[in-house]
Amino acid sequence: MADLRDHLVAHRIAGEVATSREDTLRNIRRMLDDAPDYWFGLHRTRDWTYDDVFDVMVRRCGIDPDPEHVEGDDTIAPELTMAALARHRDRLAVAADRRERVLLATGHPTGLLAVHLEVARALRAAGCEVLTPDLAWSWPWDGDRDWGRGRPRHVRWINGVAVLASGGELMHTHRPEPMSALLAGLDAPPDLVFADHGWAGAAAEAGIDTLAYADCNDPALFVAEEEGKPVVTVPLDDNVPPHLYDPLSSYLLEGWA
Repeated sequence: MADLRDHLVAHRIAGEVATSREDTLRNIRRMLDDAPDYWFGLHRTRDWTYDDVFDVMVRRCGIDPDPEHVEGDDTIAPELTMAALARHRDRLAVAADRRERVLLATGHPTGLLAVHLEVARALRAAGCEVLTPDLAWSWPWDGDRDWGRGRPRHVRWINGVAVLASGGELMHTHRPEPMSALLAGLDAPPDLVFADHGWAGAAAEAGIDTLAYADCNDPALFVAEEEGKPVVTVPLDDNVPPHLYDPLSSYLLEGWA
């Protein structure tokens, strides 16, 4: 574990990360203002103030607790990353032992997809049903920056992992609609969802056990966990070069894959 912690810090997956403090603080305000893309499909169960959410992000993510720090890089506590990864590993081991039905998806195909692919492969090898429902669904471009330009978006499966695609492009997205469409198209909900951003938020809001990932500028999933929704969120920089997540993926598979 010490080697993994050192790797996370050395490559800025945790510790001092490349995510800016300005983004962290601005996105708290955006979420509280109900701006599109910042609640990830989650619905609050209580009123939240800026100070409340800031406190959650200090405790659950490890952002710098100094409220006067408003510029520069922010932080993610590697101890919190490691603790949440251990919870993910333990839950994945349960899924493998029970041969559960699991749905995997990512809104960050240029980064976190590498982790999801390894987990999907290992779950399938353990006898789990990795769900890949055929979905006749698309979302038209409506001018949102998150959805790009031109062609409608659709769900594409890559070796058991759902991503949002448009033609030959894999899309970054924070939106919950793709996951909501997948869940609506299943005869029964999955036992477990392994996802991030709106994919994870929509699943947790539906009451499904969810293993999630979020950067320090994405507070919604940490707030959902604070509210008691069925989600365990790993704090980490969610868009470093994919190969840098390989030690993290290996750790997640230890003892069961």
